[in-house]
Amino acid sequence: MASLRPSGDFRTSYGADTAIFDTAAARWACVLAVALFCVAPLVLDRYLLSLLIQIGYLGIAALGLNILVGFTGQISIGHAAFFGFGAFASAWISNNTPIPVFFAIPLAGVATTAVGMLFGVPAARLKGLYLAIATLAAQYILQDFFARAQWFSGGVAGTPAEPFTIAGFAFDGDESYFYVVLAYVVASYLLAANLMRKRDGRALVAVRDHYLSAEMMGINLTKYRTLSFGISSFFAGIGGALYAHYLGFVSVEGFTILFSIQFLAMIIIGGLGSVMGTLMGTAFMTLLPEVMEAITRLLSGTALEAALDLKGNISYLREMAIGMVIILFLIFEPDGLAHRWRQIKAYWKLYPFSY
Repeated sequence: MASLRPSGDFRTSYGADTAIFDTAAARWACVLAVALFCVAPLVLDRYLLSLLIQIGYLGIAALGLNILVGFTGQISIGHAAFFGFGAFASAWISNNTPIPVFFAIPLAGVATTAVGMLFGVPAARLKGLYLAIATLAAQYILQDFFARAQWFSGGVAGTPAEPFTIAGFAFDGDESYFYVVLAYVVASYLLAANLMRKRDGRALVAVRDHYLSAEMMGINLTKYRTLSFGISSFFAGIGGALYAHYLGFVSVEGFTILFSIQFLAMIIIGGLGSVMGTLMGTAFMTLLPEVMEAITRLLSGTALEAALDLKGNISYLREMAIGMVIILFLIFEPDGLAHRWRQIKAYWKLYPFSY
């Protein structure tokens, strides 16, 4: 007699419920995706590779912000400053010490963690609007530090960053540096996914869902709020360091409050509290300006441009369209791209009986 297989979402243990991959098919699909990315430098041009590299290091930094905002329920509008600190720290370590870039990147993440926890200790006792103002203060304090600390950041002139090297081989081209960023993305996202399955990760989520109940259960709110700032800063520092060694130069002008807001948009569009959604939101925010740029190039010089009297204002139309897309997205899909992806998977999992 043939055995009957359970239908639907059938899990019998806590380990199965917290597994990174729901099914073996999902696990192998992820492995296949990484394998396909490994051959990307062989088939894609430098423009597309540069976009993938940008998605990679921004995705690592946005992952840290999602742990802070999405998983712990804190708020930060100064994430770009920690991203910048990681960039300057890695450049300073590799320029002024015999430590190679290979070790300078994780050391920059550790240094950024220390700075993040320094700001996180007082911020851990705040919430809501007061916490937002505190993180805004961190943004401007670090920005001013970058502009004035000639010894660290080069001041307003900026500072060079050495290329990533291993055993004398320099990863100074898009084709080679892509593998460096890919390795850090895979390691960072596996680390974050495993963290959320552990006791500390569950404590962070408990602080987000109901901090009073979490405190009654013995969870130290100050400890875990400060810890979340440290973890967030670590990933921001790693992403910033990868950014610095990719461009080969770091300047203070790149780490403004608008960049911090862009990080918030990434995790909101991708899905708060979703590791996978972070990467989806980062890709969306990175590719959206490129798509709008292509559309504006198509409109330029056409009859539609003349009819709407857009001559000379086509670039402003692009910026307006980007803002409009984000607003519409937040109205009609407030739970993010990750939620929509889960709905699509749930529909096809039981098709044609998905009702």
